Amino acid sequence: MRGCRAVSCSGTKPDYLFYTPKPKEVIPIEKLFVGIDVAKNSLVAHAMDNNGDDVFHSFEVENNNPGCLKLIDFIAKHANDYEIDMIQLGMEATNVYWEHCYQLIQDSDKLNTNFKLLLYTINPKVVKNFKKAYNHLPKTDSIDAWVIADRLRFGRVKNSSTPEEVYRPLRQITRFRFKLGETMRAEKNRALTLVFLKFSNYDDSSPFGTFSDASMALLEEFTLEEIIATDIKELATFLFENSNNRLGGSTSIDDIIKTLKKAARTSYRLKPRMDQAISQTLAMTFDNIRFFERQLKRAKKVITRELKAIPQTLDTVDGIGPILTAGIISEIGDIDRFDNQASLASYAGLTWTRHQSGSFEAEETSLTKKGNKYLRYYLVEAANSLRVHNDDYKNYFYKKYNESNKHKHKRALVLTARKFVRLIFALLSKGEIYQPRR
Repeated sequence: MRGCRAVSCSGTKPDYLFYTPKPKEVIPIEKLFVGIDVAKNSLVAHAMDNNGDDVFHSFEVENNNPGCLKLIDFIAKHANDYEIDMIQLGMEATNVYWEHCYQLIQDSDKLNTNFKLLLYTINPKVVKNFKKAYNHLPKTDSIDAWVIADRLRFGRVKNSSTPEEVYRPLRQITRFRFKLGETMRAEKNRALTLVFLKFSNYDDSSPFGTFSDASMALLEEFTLEEIIATDIKELATFLFENSNNRLGGSTSIDDIIKTLKKAARTSYRLKPRMDQAISQTLAMTFDNIRFFERQLKRAKKVITRELKAIPQTLDTVDGIGPILTAGIISEIGDIDRFDNQASLASYAGLTWTRHQSGSFEAEETSLTKKGNKYLRYYLVEAANSLRVHNDDYKNYFYKKYNESNKHKHKRALVLTARKFVRLIFALLSKGEIYQPRR
């Protein structure tokens, strides 16, 4: 008869359904290695023992609060079943999707009270390179979780430490400002291209900055022919009104107008339709730039306020303002997690590769550029400021500049940043105020 599955046609159960298999004997293991593949909507976990044997695999939950709590319960259950002493749990630091899960696991009483929990965030590049040791592994979430667990089992994993709670708000706003600055630079580069199309001689002949208020207003409101035809007094009034009467400095207004008119006469001409399209696009690009400038000012206010909540003496160094201080402090976090200034430099990627074979030792080596790109950016920007505002670092910069045969400015700047790392470590670890050399 159709439909008679696992039950006899007479309605009685077959003998095999009364058989209860004997439970598999659970052998205690010392450590449980758990890898979690993190995505925006899901968490996929895989666990193995000391020998690489699976404890559980492909356990998937939603990446939200209930899902993560379910995963914690699942891990705790298996750890209890196998009489685990230590849990080593790792996940890739993928975008921001790992942060909530990491925090919830870190604060979990179930995992911290009953077991020794070691929690890792791993650089995705480390996992990717480790995966290459296995031939032809497919790219799936469950496989990636297995690779993370196996990487933990092999050991010598460096934790991509999460900054302490006191640094996290500052880190959030400084990274926002970093991205804002990148977008601003992209918009300005776009604007310079449009300015050349509209007024080809403007960048070289302009007596004031291209992105000053007066400059942007002029390029939005006037065509080349109108600049040439407009009376000097009328043009001067327009420029003064759009510069808050701070135009030209020591240069007379007549000379400014004459320079503009000469540049307009010698610039290329566009056809009317193209000129109109370029002018409209340029005006919208200038609007973007003005918006980003306001956002940068707002971000600076928030950064200055957040920085006051963190004890530090870095801003006592001549040439290091609140933005650079906040960027460096937020990315370093607690200075005590670094053994010495060399480990801090390595974390920032300010180390050099070594090229040696036999008796040959290369003199010119490249910067590793591995590590925290935000911290490296702020350190190099700080070095650029120090070479202008700090006599000690200015002398050091030009000493290294004159010693170099290639890439003189870049090399001297990076070496100055490396020197600054030593000062940062000393000031933050000892809580001392900067005292310039005399």
